[in-house]
Amino acid sequence: MRYLALFLIFLGGDLFKTITFFIFLTVVNSCLATDVVRYVVSEKYPDPKNSYFVELLTLALENTKKEYGDYNLQPVVFEMGQERTSKMLERNELIDLTWRMTSKELESRLQAIYIPLLKGMMGYRIFIIRADDQDRFTKNTLLSELKVIPVGQGINWPDTDILKSNHFTVIQGYYNNLLKMLSKNRFDYFPRGLHEPWSEIQDNHLFIVEKNIALKYNSPIFFFVNKANTRLNDRLNLGLIKLIKSGEFNVFFTHHPMTSDILDKVNLKSRTIFELANPLISKETQALVDDKNLWLEFQ
Repeated sequence: MRYLALFLIFLGGDLFKTITFFIFLTVVNSCLATDVVRYVVSEKYPDPKNSYFVELLTLALENTKKEYGDYNLQPVVFEMGQERTSKMLERNELIDLTWRMTSKELESRLQAIYIPLLKGMMGYRIFIIRADDQDRFTKNTLLSELKVIPVGQGINWPDTDILKSNHFTVIQGYYNNLLKMLSKNRFDYFPRGLHEPWSEIQDNHLFIVEKNIALKYNSPIFFFVNKANTRLNDRLNLGLIKLIKSGEFNVFFTHHPMTSDILDKVNLKSRTIFELANPLISKETQALVDDKNLWLEFQ
C-alpha cells in the first residue's frame, strides 16, 4: 500500500489527493494490523486457573476485531514468579501482558486495565487447613485470635503486606512450597481466593477447605500491560467494556468451570467474615467500588 501511494505521486496526480489517500491507507493498515499478545505459562507448574484469564482475554480481543483487526495470542513458556513476570513486562521484554492482584506499587510500574477480572471474588479469602484442624477454626473464633495463629502467604504477594499491615502473624514462602510448609506445621492456615483452594488440594487427603471463616478486603485482579503499550491498553479496555455492556461478561463468569458453582461451594452466608483494610489500594482502584456493573454481590 505504501508503494502504491508513492507510485501515484510519481505519476503526477493531484498531490493533496495523493497524500490524503496515503494517510487513509496508513490508518487502515494500522487498524487491521495483527496484535501479538504474549503471556507467560509454566510447564513445570501449570495452573489450570489461568484458563479463565486466557479465555476472557480472548473474548475481549475477539470483540474488538472490527476496530483493531486480528490478534495472535502467544503463550511464552518461562519459569518465573509473579514479580519477575512484572519486571519483564515493565522492561517491555518477552511478554505483552500479565494478570495480577493490583497494588499502588504495581500500578505505578505497569498500566492496569481497570476492570476487575473476577468481579470482586478476589476480595474474599477462605483457608486451606490441615484435615484434622477444623476444630481450631469456629464461627466464634475472634479476629484477635486469628491474628496470632501463624498464616502462610507467598513471597512478593500483595496479600502478605495486607495481612502484615493488619497485624497477622505471617510466614512467607514460595507458592509451590506453601502446601508442603502447611503440612509440616510451619503455619496453620493458608488464605486463598474463593476460586483457588478447590483445585489446589484436589485429591489431597492432607488438607481441607476451612468452612467457618472468611477474610474480606478490596483486592481485584487486573490485566496489566507496559505503560507505553497504549494500543493494547485501549483495545482491552474497549473489549472488556463491550463484554460488560452486552452481558457477555456475566454469562462467561457464571458458566466458566472455575467460577460457575463457587458461591454454592463457599457458602459465605454461613461464615464469619472479617473485613480488613487494604493500604495497598490505589485511588484509581478505590474509585471503581461504586460501579455496580463491575462487581458481583457475594452476600
